[in-house]
Amino acid sequence: MKRVIALVFAGLFAVAASAQSATEPQETVLFLQADMEDLSEFHWKKRPVLVFADSEDDPAFVAQMELLREQTVDLRSRDVVVLIDTDPAARSPLRLKMRPRGFMLVLVGKDGGIKLRKPRPWDVREITRSIDKMTIRQREIRDEKEAAGNIFD
Repeated sequence: MKRVIALVFAGLFAVAASAQSATEPQETVLFLQADMEDLSEFHWKKRPVLVFADSEDDPAFVAQMELLREQTVDLRSRDVVVLIDTDPAARSPLRLKMRPRGFMLVLVGKDGGIKLRKPRPWDVREITRSIDKMTIRQREIRDEKEAAGNIFD
């Protein structure tokens, strides 16, 4: 009997937890491995920032990841997804396309175009300033302002 009661409570807890997660927005993953064939899954949805290095121990890679992890809110607010590739031997399709030499940071726009390449770590502030200058981002900012202005009408 105790087992049945325990199972009933476990089931109720599971239903309550799934209902709660269904009503709360899912937080998107910010850091992913760059093991996909291409960037088409992000087209018009996300701004991929690719971080390439020859090893996870590369000092530039370590510094870049620290900089990115310090300001995740700014990256998320600009629809950024960080794609990481630290294994040149794997010869991933993205690595073959981008052709990094050692460490490289690549910013790709929502339109799929490469916006910048950097051979050294970049601060999130520098990355977000570059993003904020993009035409699509300017439109997003304008739309956000208009939506905020309509709240008070």
